[in-house]
Amino acid sequence: MVKVSFNSSLGQKDVKKDSETLIPGDKDPEVALPVRHRQSKAWCCCMCLGLALMLSGVVVGGACMYKYYIQEQDPVFVCGVGYREEDMMIPEEEDDMRADLPSSFKMIQESIRVLQDEEVALINVPVPEFEDSDPADIVHDFNRRLTAYLDLFLNKCYVIPLNTSIVMPPKDFLELLVNIKAGTYLPQSYLVHEEMVVTERLEHVEQLGYFINSLCRGKDTYKLERRDRILGMQKREALNCHKIRHFENKFVVETLICEP
Repeated sequence: MVKVSFNSSLGQKDVKKDSETLIPGDKDPEVALPVRHRQSKAWCCCMCLGLALMLSGVVVGGACMYKYYIQEQDPVFVCGVGYREEDMMIPEEEDDMRADLPSSFKMIQESIRVLQDEEVALINVPVPEFEDSDPADIVHDFNRRLTAYLDLFLNKCYVIPLNTSIVMPPKDFLELLVNIKAGTYLPQSYLVHEEMVVTERLEHVEQLGYFINSLCRGKDTYKLERRDRILGMQKREALNCHKIRHFENKFVVETLICEP
């Protein structure tokens, strides 16, 4: 009788090889490396994109904060001026202007903010107590060389070239306001008249600069011309007029705005 036997170690080895081919084990590190590399690259791209968005948000937010908060730190002056309606100069007094005003004097008050870097003066004329003039917001833009009046009664805007013979440059105007506030200059002044006539409607106020666009956006806006420069217009010609009394110099100006 022949006895047949098997080597147990060989049999176990073959079974192990078969099991390894059927049951998945740990992945080869070299095979997994490209997948991990692609995942890390995608993660880096997302991180960079997120940082770029955050940075742009910080820049835009900073610009907005500068525009609406830092600029607001420019001092607002609330000033009053005594004046006569006659066209004459009144000597300056060292005492309190309000206490010693003659009965013929009139007073005008307004709020003023001067932006030196932008070369702009912003003026608010409140409702006058004893005058028939209109309240108004006024912008004098020296960069654009334009003046804009917003008549707050009519809710209409009027734009005209800046008259530098009447309007003080921002730096000088600010110095005048500081002296008035400190009491070193007490204005007692006279009245200057100017007459304007509406000539045409303006449609694209965004072309007039940031400050005038902010004042006149969404409102009926018209171009003005000085009456004495309009050929063929008579002084006595009947017009529908409104006046705004204000000051941006050492004297008070009555701006008469007329519509034909």
